Amino acid sequence: MNRNRLLLVLGSLAILALAWSAVRPYDYAVWLFEISLGVVGIGVLAATYRRFPFSNLVYVLVLIHWVILVVGAKYTYAEMPLFNWLRDHFGWSRNHFDRIGHFAQGFTPAIIVREFLLRKSALKPGKLLFFLTVCACLALSAVYELLEMWMVIVLYPSEGPAWLGLQGDPWDAQWDMTMALFGAITAYLFLRRVHDWSMAVFLDERTPQ
Repeated sequence: MNRNRLLLVLGSLAILALAWSAVRPYDYAVWLFEISLGVVGIGVLAATYRRFPFSNLVYVLVLIHWVILVVGAKYTYAEMPLFNWLRDHFGWSRNHFDRIGHFAQGFTPAIIVREFLLRKSALKPGKLLFFLTVCACLALSAVYELLEMWMVIVLYPSEGPAWLGLQGDPWDAQWDMTMALFGAITAYLFLRRVHDWSMAVFLDERTPQ
């Protein structure tokens, strides 16, 4: 697909998902917080597009991550209906949709960081690139957990566990970061060849003939 057409399709799907999410969300305060982080991320990609456009794979993954985010924003990660059904059906102790969200929090950034490092540094594919990519994703996950903590301390001091979606798990923040770590490792190991191909196609298209 033509790159401009692909970006138009992805952008249209992102807007439709946002519009759906904005209709009667579970809690508008949570919705605004969750959406704002995604909007900032997409805004950064848009603002830097002329100077540093990414390969098509990155934008496809960003859309998938955006959909996960707007679904979590609409229902809250602790009350996503499908995962409530799975919880009740399998007798789980909690709704696990937030684990999917935090897995994506490592999965998508891993490909973004990998591409940035490959194209803007002297790093080559190998152990050091893998290590730095995973470390960057884990750092981003930790920053998110700290941001959530300070949001609760400042705005919701009496509703901390409920607002954070702990669901009775004292190790929730640690599990969130663990899922982001797993996501980053999984993306790097399973998508690196597809990512290399996507970058090669994109860079070849940009090369003057």
